[in-house]
Order: sequence, then structure tokens, then C-alpha cells
Amino acid sequence: MTANEKTAGLGLARLLQASALALVCLAAVLAWRFWLGPAKPAPSPSPVAAAGYENLIAGKEAYAGSASCRDCHKEAFDLWQPSHHARAERPVDLVQDRSAFDPPHTFKHGTQVSDTRVTPGGRIEIVTMSRQGDRQVFGPERVIGVKPLQQFLVSAPGGRHQVTEVAYDPRSNQWFNIYGEEDRQAGEWGHWTGRGMNWNMMCAFCHNTGVDKGYRRTTDSYATTMIEAGVGCESCHGPMADHVKWQRPRSQPAKGDPTLRRFSKDQMRDTCAICHARRAELTGTFRVGDGFFDHYGLSIVDETDVYYPDGQVRDEDYEFAPFLGSRMHYSGVRCLDCHQPHSAKIRLPSDDLCMTCHGGPIAPAPKIDAATHSFHKRGTPGDHCVDCHMPQTVYMARHWRRDHGFTVPDPLLTREHGIPNACNRCHKDKTVDWSIEAVNKWYTNRMDRPARERTRVIARARAGAFDAAGALAGLSRREPIPYWRAAATLLLRRSGEDAQALSAILDRAGDTNELVRAMSARAMEPWLGQPRVEETLARLLSDPVRLVRVESAWALRRTLDTNTPAGRDLRRFLDWSLDQPQGLLQNAVWQMDRGNNPAALSLLQKAVEWDRYSAPLFNALAVSLSLERRHDEALKAMETACQLAPRDAEFRFRLALALNELNRQNEAVAALEATVKLDPSFGRAWYNLGLAHSEQGRPERALEALARAEALEPRSPQPPYARATVLARQGRHIEARAAALKALQVEPRHSEAARLLEQLPPSR
Repeated sequence: MTANEKTAGLGLARLLQASALALVCLAAVLAWRFWLGPAKPAPSPSPVAAAGYENLIAGKEAYAGSASCRDCHKEAFDLWQPSHHARAERPVDLVQDRSAFDPPHTFKHGTQVSDTRVTPGGRIEIVTMSRQGDRQVFGPERVIGVKPLQQFLVSAPGGRHQVTEVAYDPRSNQWFNIYGEEDRQAGEWGHWTGRGMNWNMMCAFCHNTGVDKGYRRTTDSYATTMIEAGVGCESCHGPMADHVKWQRPRSQPAKGDPTLRRFSKDQMRDTCAICHARRAELTGTFRVGDGFFDHYGLSIVDETDVYYPDGQVRDEDYEFAPFLGSRMHYSGVRCLDCHQPHSAKIRLPSDDLCMTCHGGPIAPAPKIDAATHSFHKRGTPGDHCVDCHMPQTVYMARHWRRDHGFTVPDPLLTREHGIPNACNRCHKDKTVDWSIEAVNKWYTNRMDRPARERTRVIARARAGAFDAAGALAGLSRREPIPYWRAAATLLLRRSGEDAQALSAILDRAGDTNELVRAMSARAMEPWLGQPRVEETLARLLSDPVRLVRVESAWALRRTLDTNTPAGRDLRRFLDWSLDQPQGLLQNAVWQMDRGNNPAALSLLQKAVEWDRYSAPLFNALAVSLSLERRHDEALKAMETACQLAPRDAEFRFRLALALNELNRQNEAVAALEATVKLDPSFGRAWYNLGLAHSEQGRPERALEALARAEALEPRSPQPPYARATVLARQGRHIEARAAALKALQVEPRHSEAARLLEQLPPSR
């Protein structure tokens, strides 16, 4: 996966899980009838004259360009000019790039063979698989990145630029596939010719300055513009034309400049975060000084495996979210405390940098004795602070990145929950038990930290433990770090009818932190219809932070007034991503829930046209087709979803529902059995399987399946009630009465269970 794309290469299912908004694709539409549960090419940048501000790009008059900063800020400019930021993107240059293409290279990646070369006429060329699936010659126009790898941009119809998957490692003079062993094919969303590797949408903003995507929906084309290539001065300082104009007549910089804007440490952190976070775009209009959560939704620890339960990165998650969840950030450390702002390099050699706070004698952080703390020989791997507290993960096959969560290695959590630890990342020949013994010997009871217990709570909740709600609720209230309060609050949405879960979620709607409030709004959706929930969400529609408003508006989307500020915020978010299949899906869900299924169906048909390898898209298409009573087509779409994601139990379950709609009960039962084989903890599938067995005259198998459902869904009255009905039909009245009473114990207002009790003969 490329550094310049926020989400390409993840697959659409993962992308949707990482979205700022939770998508609910109306599973109830296909519900089993017995189930009552929860349901022109982008223009090259115009150079800005170094001598003045007269040649500003039309329509971008607020910007002066980085060259205008050189004369007055030479020291900062000289640090910035050779940096990876300054060279984040540039035109291809025959002199600078010849070594990558001459001599020519031929290399195999997956089932493909690619060539790179310089023609006798001096044209740089890449020969690789085209969008049509054959080998074609492409002339790259721009370069992304410096070290450890470089990728190349190729123009495509509709003003597009596409990012090649064949990349160059200047350190080893090697060409390689950024996807490693993954063999992506033409037509896939994530193939280099697909929308997942589109520069205009995925890369341009973070590799250049002053970018306007310029998507034109009517023609599905782009007219992307930018101020200059690379991350220029104004990417971090904001537009400075007024400053240049005010200062230019003077031979020396003047004090009291009214054009200067000073930013807080948090504002500068948010400026770094926009490109160093896995996030969803809300507006496309972030400007320096704005708040991150007014323009982005952040991917955090949730039910998915995007992060490990302790916050360590698992997928390509970038630095911001782990840092936000760290003790370092909570204690006031910010990006520029460690990184020089113009070169982006760290201010001191790594251990010296850490010891500026941890070295004492009057340290602002817990004092560490560098000579003894690591229990590794001085200067060797394992002795340096970052070796243990900032472990590295490789992305794009060559790019090692350090985790900014500053976690403590805990091999015990590896044994309990499969969370990696820095000890065994390095000592691959040793067992986890060996690492546990070592850290317990060295650090004794200091390993039993609050973060360990927090991780256990998160891990159990993610694993679906039915009794996790209480611990999560406590964590959402007591945890001092806002990031983790937000994660705990979000995970509470899986708690079904649990009253303490809802109480905690509602409490967090008043949290002082905007991320926590946003996750509270998202977590409330399963409880829609309850007056307190509706009232709280209505209040959050007026929150000062846009992300909170958008999350609340999405939760209330069925009845939302789109003329309100929150309604306009949501529509703006939905419109932004209409150039991607997942954006069409989000808009389709909006239309479906607003009662306009024909519009939703049209959007989904276009989405699967754009990405025919996405199981979630075909699943949503099946939902929409079913709403139109086109059940045969819905079934075909669900079958495609299952073929694309054969290990996904949820899709297999929905296939069973679709088969049942067509009265193909035997096949539906087979699909349900396949579902519980894929996921033995799938309570709804066991429940429906029990009902299906009962309907087909297999009471013992029905009771067995319903008992499994009951154990997995202890808060639902439906499994014991269904079991009571099966037992009653068999004449096993005492057992039936006990099952009906259990249903009433879970839900005292369960009228069907009460009625069944009245009909059963009195027990003797």
C-alpha cells in the first residue's frame, strides 16, 4: 500500500470499517421471517516568481509559493528544501531519475512482468499491465517520494493521474511491487489503474500544496489544481501572500507585522495530523489553524482488526491516532517537541531526545536510568528507547515506520490476546513464555499497569464477550486519556439491550473531548427510538465541532432536516466521496434510509460497475434489489458477495435469508450451517437455524441450535421463547414453561412468552 494514499489497498470492506461514519445496510430487509432481533490531466504546478508576488496563480491569490520565503527565512528554507516534505512530489527529470531506468530493468511480480527503461530519444518508460489487462508502455510524468521508495504518476483519461504499483528503491537500486506477494489484477479497485490508486483523490492533497480535487460528477472527471508540488511552506504556515506583500518593500523584516498568524501547539499538531492519520475526509477544505475534527473523522481502535487492542498499529494506520492514545500526548508532548519543523528530522539522537524529559534529576516525566532500564548491553539493539517503545512495522514492502503509541511491551498480552510485543518481534527464536519470564524478572509488579487492564477490557469486548459492557462502561467514564474513552464508548454500541451501556454512552455525549462526543453519537444508533437517545442526538446536532454534528446527523438520517447546519454538513461529507465506490455506497444507504430506494439502487449499480471485486457492495446491492422485490437478482448479488468473501459468515447468513425469501428452505438451511461453521459464535445464525430445523420437523436439532443461540445471546429473549415453543409442540410442558419463564426474565414485557405460559397446562 502506498504512503500517498490514505486507504487504497485495504480492500473496500476494511475501508468502510475505517470510515468516519458507521454504515448500516438495512440487514433487516432480508431478514429471516422468524428473526426478530437487531436487526484534462491535472495541470503541472505553475512556478511562483521568487522575486515577488505578482505571478500568483489565478484564483489562489492568497498563496505566495515557497520560493517567496527564501530571502527572509534562509535558515528555515535551507532546512526545508532538501527535506522529504519539499520533495514529496516533483516532475520526472531525466538527469535526476536516469539511474532508476538506465540500465533497463525487467522484473517479475506475481503473475506479471514489468520493464523500466530510457529510450534512445531520452524518454523514461514503464512497461506494465494496463487497465485492459495487457502490457502497455507508459510515460511517467511525476514522482512521489524520496526514500526508501519512489512511485511514479501516469496520466489517464478524465484528468486522472494513477500511481504505479511498481516502485523504485534508490538505496538498493531495485524495482519491486509495493503490494509484496499480493498479485492485483486489472479491474480491481486497488490495482494501480483503479480508483483505489487514483492520485487526484488519494494522494494529491498530502503530497502537494493548496490542492483542489476538482471532481466533476457529471463527466466523472477531474480538473485538479494545486499551488505547487511538494509540501511547501504554506502547507504548514497557511497562505502567506498578504505577509509577502506587506514585508517585500523592506530591506529587513519588520516587527509588528499584522499579517502574521500564530498557531498553538495543538493547531500545529492538527496540521501534521491531516497527512499523518488514517482518516475520512469531511470537507476537502482544511486550512492551517483549523481543528482536525472539523474536517476529518479518525480511524481509532474499534471492533475491527485495524488496530490491536492496545492501540498498536496493525494496518497502515499512520502516526496520529496511536500518538493521540499515548501517555506522551496526554502529558502534553506534541509533534514539534520531537521533530524539527522544517527538516522534519528528530531534534536529537533518539535516546538523547527521550532523556530530555526522562533523564532527570528534575524530569517532567518518570525518570529512567538509561544504564540499567533496558537490560540490554549498551548501544546494542534492544537498548535504545525506540526499540521497545516505538516498534517498527513495514508497509509498501520497503517502508519501515515506527509506532507512535509509545506502548510498553507486554508478552502476557501476547499470550492472552495475540497482541504483538517488541521482545518477540526482535527475538523471533524465543517463545512468548520466555519473554514473560524475562520482563517479570526485570520489572516485577510494574508490568501490572492500568494500560494492561484497559487492553484486556478492549480485547474481550472486541471478541464479543457478552459480559464486557460493565467493564467498558467503567472504562469510558474513568479512563483519563480521551482517545481511550472514545474507543470504549464506541465499543459499547455492541451491547444490545444493556442499560448500563446506554447510560455510559449518554454520559459521554457531554464529554469535554470532541472525539469522545462523536463516538458517543455513533454508538447511540442501535438505541434509536428511545426518547433520551433522540433528545441527546438532537442536542449534538448543534455541537461546535463538525465531526460530532456529522455523526449525530448520520444517526438521525431517516428524519434529518437537510436544511439545518448539521444536515448540510452531512450532505457535504456524502458529496465529497462520490468519485469512489464506497462513497456511492454511503450515499445509497442515505437514499435507502430516506425512502428513495430507486436512487439507492442506481448508485449501487454504478458502484459495482466501478468495483466488481467488492463483497460489501454486492451485499448492499442485494438489499436494494430485495426492496424492489427483485428477489432472484438479489440472490445472485448475495451469491457474488459470498464468492468474493468466502470466509465472511455475515454474508453467508444473508445468503440464507435471501434463499428463504425464495422458499428454497433446504438451501437456506445449508447456508446457515455453513455460517455457523465459519463463525461458531454467530448467535443470530444459530437462532435462525433452530427455527428452520423446527419448521422442517427436526425438533432435536432445533433445540440444540436454539440452545447455542441462547448461550451466545443471553440478553435476547427470542432464543428461549423459540425453544419454549418447540418444547410445547413436543408436549414437554415443564421444560417449555421453564424456557418461557427465562424469556420473561430477560424481557418482562415479552407478550408472546406470557401468552404461551397462559396456554400451557399447569405444572404438576
